[in-house]
Amino acid sequence: MEEVLSEGKNFRLLEDSELPEIIEFIGQFLPHSIKFHQTLKTYLNDRVWDFHFYVTKTWPDQPVILHFPGMTSTPNGKIYESFSVFCPCDQLEHLQLLEQEDVLIDWTQPIYLNFTHADIMSKIEEFYSDKGTIEKQYGDIYVMTEPKEDDSTSVVFAEDAEMLQLTPEHAQTIHDLYPANHMECVEVFEKLIEKLPCYGVFSASGELAAWMVQSYYGAMFSMQTRPEYRRKGYGLILAKYLTKVVTERGYLPFVVIRPENDASKALYSKLGFKKNFETVRAILRPHERASDEQGGGTENQ
Repeated sequence: MEEVLSEGKNFRLLEDSELPEIIEFIGQFLPHSIKFHQTLKTYLNDRVWDFHFYVTKTWPDQPVILHFPGMTSTPNGKIYESFSVFCPCDQLEHLQLLEQEDVLIDWTQPIYLNFTHADIMSKIEEFYSDKGTIEKQYGDIYVMTEPKEDDSTSVVFAEDAEMLQLTPEHAQTIHDLYPANHMECVEVFEKLIEKLPCYGVFSASGELAAWMVQSYYGAMFSMQTRPEYRRKGYGLILAKYLTKVVTERGYLPFVVIRPENDASKALYSKLGFKKNFETVRAILRPHERASDEQGGGTENQ
């Protein structure tokens, strides 16, 4: 088992007892800090996964915080090959400490960053451009800051369907159809279903027709409907219900939507969500590694 380091060059490992104070501090920067803020909150409340959080040794004067592993499924399954980072957008000069970090982060190896604020990613790209290439996937963060009044009086399902809390036996089906399943292992979905609000719409025959779960980073995500059950309003019903449940649990509801996904944008806008900022999921590949891969090397993707 990989050793968990107590400190790096510029960062130190947080004790669990310190997390409430950290949550309160980065709460000042909502909604821009929302993913990191609610990752900490979900970890403290529900322990969905075994994460490690580091802050600068000069915190809070230099407010940069790291989350390892940033993705739960990476090619080598190592703690320190994946992370996410938050820094207030008006203090990005402190990301120099990230650039200089050579104990926790090995910049000579591929690195996998989970969704990170686009301004932070741009700053990382500035200093990484000499080191390697960045493969990016964009997302838009939509947040419900002011809950919209629900004018519906009842939920009417088509064809005698019903909505139920999912059970771990549904995890494999959900994982198989999850678009980024190469970055999230099936065990994460099992833990999410066990510990967090995760709902499915089941057809009259008992088949799982549509589903939506709360993520370990607090977001409402992985909403999908099987093609044969689309245009029945299941997505809207799930999103509306999970928004209510997430809010009651003390979270600020948010989703990550791909820029080209107009249907999801329309759905969440209808529920009162608004776009707040752009986020980026990225793979950082050192130049030498990138050359090896192009030349037919065996480096994991």
